[in-house]
Amino acid sequence: MQICCLDLEGVLLPEIWIAVAEHYHNDDLRLTTRDISDYDQLMQHRLKILRKNRIRLADIQGVIAGMEPLPGARAFLDDLGQQFQVVVLSDTYYEFAMPLIRKLGNPTLLCNWLTVSRSGYISGYVLRQRDGKRKAVKAFKGIGFGVVAAGDSYNDLSMLRTADRGVLFNPPDAITKRYSAFPVARDYPTLARLLKP
Repeated sequence: MQICCLDLEGVLLPEIWIAVAEHYHNDDLRLTTRDISDYDQLMQHRLKILRKNRIRLADIQGVIAGMEPLPGARAFLDDLGQQFQVVVLSDTYYEFAMPLIRKLGNPTLLCNWLTVSRSGYISGYVLRQRDGKRKAVKAFKGIGFGVVAAGDSYNDLSMLRTADRGVLFNPPDAITKRYSAFPVARDYPTLARLLKP
């Protein structure tokens, strides 16, 4: 039996932080793991901007409520589930992702948590574990599963390297050029073909 591990944002969903940036007309929130490889640096940057602009968790959840999965993502997942057990490994937060996970048919999601102040501001975050995507793939392999994986950003590379087969999905050019050993898919039919045995 094989498990397919997928990143969430950029593979199945639009980038949540970009949607928030567009809603609030704040380009400082547009940065993602496609731009900054140090996750803590990126999150500290985001938290500072949220506080400065008085954007609370409920405000972000309001933006997320209006979001939809990427076109074709639900059908892709449904088809993929015929070949694999599918697990979504993400650096996002349960407080953000759960409404969108339901729209994807409730695949298993492993991600992180937020800490929130009494006044409703995001005060910090709790990682499930550092380098959690790679460690999850390693654990699945350790209990006898074959693992294939797909992601789009710097924070997915260790997961892709650890999997039996890793595929980049719509990565930015900087990642494609630097990590050319990974096959690249630009649409779901190609991704499905590259993931399947």
